[in-house]
Amino acid sequence: RVDTHPVTISKLISGKMKMTTEWMERLGVGLGVPPIELLVAPLNFRTAQVRAAVQAGVWTESVEWPAPDDWYEVAVPYDADLDGLPLYGAEVRGPSMNLRYREGSVIVFTAPWEDGETPLPGRRYIVERRRLDGSVETTVKLLHRDPEGGLWLLAESDDPRFQSPIAVDGETDGEEIRIIGRVRYSVVRE
Repeated sequence: RVDTHPVTISKLISGKMKMTTEWMERLGVGLGVPPIELLVAPLNFRTAQVRAAVQAGVWTESVEWPAPDDWYEVAVPYDADLDGLPLYGAEVRGPSMNLRYREGSVIVFTAPWEDGETPLPGRRYIVERRRLDGSVETTVKLLHRDPEGGLWLLAESDDPRFQSPIAVDGETDGEEIRIIGRVRYSVVRE
């Protein structure tokens, strides 16, 4: 692919022969990568931009923070299964998930309309509850299937205000219930 002898390649790799710009370009073409990738170690992490908070019991007009100055990024390990999928981040606030995620943790998630995955019991999901007036509440819940096959969203909290299960049937008491993301990582600041 590079149109040279294997010994020449060995010398370039071992440093016995100088790696010039010309050699980098030839090797890059032969390997199908930009020449700079020959000098830089591949990244083994990705980042997700944190642009919102999840907090049960708090109703807002918008889930996303309005000021880009408040947004920040967190790093998560690279996962080939998530390659090509956008990652989103949300900061945990309040006690509604405190048995699993402490306040200030960041939840990194994928969106169901992008990952194409059907919700699976035993996984954690970002859940949005929307009232008729347009106000929104977001939280993280564990998806559970009961013996009759019904799906429920369960809180992982020691706070009694957040322990009532929520049926996944589309609408409850004038509120629309939607799964808007599957938790893939959580990041905790020390």
